[in-house]
Amino acid sequence: MYKLTKFIKLGSLTLVGVLGVWLLRPPVDEAAVRKTEHGEKPADVRFNILFSPGWAYLPGSTPFGIGTPLKGLTGAIAEFEARFPDTHIEVVNTPGVREYLVTQLSSGRAPDIINVNVEDVWIDVQKGWYVALDPWLDEPNRFIREQGDPTQPGYDHWWDMFRYQAISRGKAAPDGLMYNLSYDMIETGIFYNKRIFEKVGVRVPANWEEFFAVMEKLQAAGYMPLLMSVDMFSDWGVDLVFDQLYYNLLPGIDLFKDPIREPYLQGYLDWDEICFLHDRGFFTRDDPRYVELWQHLRRLRKYVNKNLISTDLVREFVIKRAAMAWYASPLVYRLEADRALGFEWGVFYVPQFTATTSRFTSNTPMCVIGGAATQFEVTNSAFKDTGDPKTSPRLRRVMEFLQFLCVPEYYVRIVNEYPCLISNIVGVQSLPPLKPFAEILDRRYTTTKWVFTFDLRFSEIQRRMLELYLNDGIGLEGFLDWQERNLAAACANVVLRKGIDEARLRAAWDAQSAARAMMMELPDGAG
Repeated sequence: MYKLTKFIKLGSLTLVGVLGVWLLRPPVDEAAVRKTEHGEKPADVRFNILFSPGWAYLPGSTPFGIGTPLKGLTGAIAEFEARFPDTHIEVVNTPGVREYLVTQLSSGRAPDIINVNVEDVWIDVQKGWYVALDPWLDEPNRFIREQGDPTQPGYDHWWDMFRYQAISRGKAAPDGLMYNLSYDMIETGIFYNKRIFEKVGVRVPANWEEFFAVMEKLQAAGYMPLLMSVDMFSDWGVDLVFDQLYYNLLPGIDLFKDPIREPYLQGYLDWDEICFLHDRGFFTRDDPRYVELWQHLRRLRKYVNKNLISTDLVREFVIKRAAMAWYASPLVYRLEADRALGFEWGVFYVPQFTATTSRFTSNTPMCVIGGAATQFEVTNSAFKDTGDPKTSPRLRRVMEFLQFLCVPEYYVRIVNEYPCLISNIVGVQSLPPLKPFAEILDRRYTTTKWVFTFDLRFSEIQRRMLELYLNDGIGLEGFLDWQERNLAAACANVVLRKGIDEARLRAAWDAQSAARAMMMELPDGAG
């Protein structure tokens, strides 16, 4: 144990040292001659744009170590540079850690375009680190407009090019502005071994109770029924079960209907609504639906792998020890490319609750919990030429580059280079192996995303205590005590930082009292 601890400490110090050298490197000299995958560029390049595309499309990388290196983005960049000889796009691979981002963004030295989950962006939008994209998304996509076809999406508004409008527009920050471009989509599903299902004599379940019956038979036959990690429980599991129990309450508790997002989201509980409802007894031990949520997850625990913090769940599925794996769409490429897999697999979505499952069931199909995968943000580095985004030619060129990457003829080469993520551009179909996930994404979006509602502290405490509860290290009462305090602290913190429009929420609450009067077993404070 001592040696392991020492090794971890030494490794951490080494990482800090390497990161420190990276952070303290000299600022980029845009007049310097550069050599990347796209070759050398002369010193008189006007715009040297640093672009961090993320893991999925990084030129020259080999996804999962399978196949040939990626080149789709390389080709698109080359064509953009040919169109604009005064511009050079430099692809950079940045550390995916918050410490790096904070240091670079606060100093104005971050890449011009980064790929970060927008929930990590929201907590910093007041700092001026990111460019709001709303004015650009409301304008035409320059390259679509130049093609001259007014019927083509993007001709009037860049926004119109995105297929999954609910998810894309639903990524607006708490200040109402849009800081990310949802370039593609990711969704979860349950991968299953068709041979094992046939051998055991089970079929794809139609509802939650059939799901448990299938898992019981698989377990009795000696298979691990389902592979999951604690993060899947705390994120996907919580959101899906919550939606099944609370969706039919929305007429009485959805207190703010954003005029822009509502047509797409069709009901969503934002952070201020959750805090307001929590003050009235919701999401506490006095809320029977909230208590039941955790009981359903505990019931599921019996049928999944013993080690919930395992980082290699796929292995058990590939070697046929596990019959099912709850995973995301990138696993498709890993399975498709494995010539030695030795079995046929399929995908189905988590089945819905029935009245047998819960007296609170909303009798609705499971909602979408996936969403934006590659999320591009434009940083304050993009307008460093003038220091003002309203007057920056450099920022306009950065935006033109993002628009260019959305043009279908270039987009398809990037996103469909291998089956991993789902197309979010109208007119570009996802690759056939991804069809089940594209169909799942056509469902209604989730009622809320709990781990993205508050800060990282809230999510981490929930994850840790949930793992303890699922593994019988703490009882339900003890877990609820932790979670109540965790949620109370998170609400107090977010209200302190952002403020809350109590009058608006109170007016909506009073206006919806008649709807709540028809609902059963609400907390005492919901009157």
